[in-house]
Amino acid sequence: MKSTYSSGAAECVEVAASSGAICIRDSKRIRGPQLAVPEPAWAAFIGYATATGG
Repeated sequence: MKSTYSSGAAECVEVAASSGAICIRDSKRIRGPQLAVPEPAWAAFIGYATATGG
């Protein structure tokens, strides 16, 4: 999923659902490190970011 704020810029993160987790990585470093968070933690983050405009 690409951010709507990225406007085609190369500085983006990619987010993908996996088995029981959400995986996040830097779109410029495809083979670089990834962060995997449990689905409830991701949902809480999205709820917070949406509520605060972040």
